[in-house]
Amino acid sequence: MRGRVILRKKLPVFLIILIVGCYISVFTISAHDKNQDARLMTDVGRLVPTDVKEVIQGREEDQIKDILQEANEKDLTVSIAGKQHSQGGHTYYKDAVVLDMTTFNQVIRVDKEKKIVTVQSGATWADVQEAINPYGLSVKTMQAPNIFTIGGSMSVNVHGRDIRYGPLIDSIRSFRLMKVDGEIVNVSRTENEELFRLVNGGYGLFGIILDVDIELTDDVLYRSVHEWIDYREYPTYFKEKVLANPEIEMHNARISVAPKHFLTEMYATNYHRVKGKSLADYNELQDEEYVRRNKFAFGLSRRFDWGKNFVWYVQKQAFKDGKEEWISRNNVMRPEVQFLEYNGKNDADILQEYFVPVDDFPLFIDRLREILSHNELNVLNITVRYVPKNDEAFLSYAPNEDMFSLVFFINQGLSQKDIDQTGKAVREIIDLTLELDGSYYLPYYHYPTKRQMQEAYPHAKEFFDKKRAYDPEERFMNEFYEEYGQ
Repeated sequence: MRGRVILRKKLPVFLIILIVGCYISVFTISAHDKNQDARLMTDVGRLVPTDVKEVIQGREEDQIKDILQEANEKDLTVSIAGKQHSQGGHTYYKDAVVLDMTTFNQVIRVDKEKKIVTVQSGATWADVQEAINPYGLSVKTMQAPNIFTIGGSMSVNVHGRDIRYGPLIDSIRSFRLMKVDGEIVNVSRTENEELFRLVNGGYGLFGIILDVDIELTDDVLYRSVHEWIDYREYPTYFKEKVLANPEIEMHNARISVAPKHFLTEMYATNYHRVKGKSLADYNELQDEEYVRRNKFAFGLSRRFDWGKNFVWYVQKQAFKDGKEEWISRNNVMRPEVQFLEYNGKNDADILQEYFVPVDDFPLFIDRLREILSHNELNVLNITVRYVPKNDEAFLSYAPNEDMFSLVFFINQGLSQKDIDQTGKAVREIIDLTLELDGSYYLPYYHYPTKRQMQEAYPHAKEFFDKKRAYDPEERFMNEFYEEYGQ
């Protein structure tokens, strides 16, 4: 059995419908869904449930400062939460006061001439898009879905589909940070520069991000074209046909996890800038459609190998070679995501992400196929993106060369046995990426060992030392820091 080692028996159609019909359309059980007296907290991964002292919604600077002052006086730890889509307890800590920043969410101003938006850290990218779209402006870099907060995205230093801009830190002009003593400082490349490199990709360990100046670009019209390619030729194809073509500004690829075509077939979607055609006919922001249909189909792939084959077949029909569509940049950056919402009783969907040097992509895929052949890992999807070299953040994931990012969408059980099983496979994949001078992304469950973390991020020790220098009482805490920073 290739791809999905877990064998499933065929079920009658009526049972399939019953199983899928019982799916609950909730993506996470988090403290944001509870009142402030709730104690048990978890994130979208649901693998690290933890009792916290209190969850408080942040609303005004003075109120946030008072919360921090009280924590200092009472020797309490503070964690900072946004949408909680990090999956390793990055947004909470045992017995901590959790500051929910999603209510600190105003878009303060849009400067059309300078192409800068100023926004509070709890606002989402959807909020930003709605504010800037009427001005014909667009975000430079953000992760594919627009549901995450600005502060959360900065804290993990996200990257996206745009191949002309680097990670999010590239488009952050400046921000205001409330430090552990309540002092508010301006942070940029010229003012408190060290904090700029620490807070971007800093996982909420250095202070509370208040508001941010983000550089924008023009919203433009794209012609999206799908191309099916041999995975062994993907590096050459990308460098010669995509990166070398100045008209292509955004790129996305997927490789099959269907057992019939396991890690062999793949397709790419390229977004060509269009000239001489009016953006006005396409710039209305689009909402997601066919959520129930897509949720049903994707649900089949969680449970059955034939479901994976079916989903891949549907994609082959929908994204035929050479098929073209017209779409605005802002709409490219608000893809479908609601159909992925899932809250299984005994299982959860998690993410893992690995960064591999561009030329090593075929070797990585061949070795990955071997690893997955002897590990039980229910991989539902693998998306491939381009990540250009950038070493500005202390915890940069592509500091030495350009990388391909492979984003794994995995379904796993919640039992300790299931967690151990997934962990074994993840650590093997990470060892492979390290062997190829690659790395992995940090916002997810703490499957990696400390050795792997230190090898993937050579500045990790310096990063954690500086955290203790800026925050000697370790007031800002989360499960990620306890696992890797102590």
